[in-house]
Amino acid sequence: MSNGNSVTLVGNVTRDPELRFTPAGQANATFGLAVNRRWQNRQTNEWEEAVSFFDVVCWREMAENAAESLSKGSRVIVTGRLEQRSWEQEGQKRSKVEVVADEIGPSLRWANAVVTRNERRTGDAAGQSFGQAPPPTEPSFSADEEPF
Repeated sequence: MSNGNSVTLVGNVTRDPELRFTPAGQANATFGLAVNRRWQNRQTNEWEEAVSFFDVVCWREMAENAAESLSKGSRVIVTGRLEQRSWEQEGQKRSKVEVVADEIGPSLRWANAVVTRNERRTGDAAGQSFGQAPPPTEPSFSADEEPF
């Protein structure tokens, strides 16, 4: 990404993806991601741990594939960008920062995965205006993961 706003996270899915559709019919999925950081305290030699929680948002085919493939406890790698969303609730302004995913994949560090390529969807105009073939669809995957 050229704007300098990119993030890569590796963590465990904290809740099953929730698939929704916009009024125009565009798929959207959201799920939680817990990222653990572990280090050894130099004074005590004890291991310490901190957990950060993120909301991940994905769109279109990736949203449908994530909803079909991911479940609570799945270990994934997410790359994307940070985006702040604001709204008003009960007269108070609220905002949150979310990760808008560009790619999601299984972490193969402690698990294996079977990747099944989806068939191309018809009517995809992306890239066709320049005489190019439509981009490949995102693969779906399932993995036997260690518990969170």
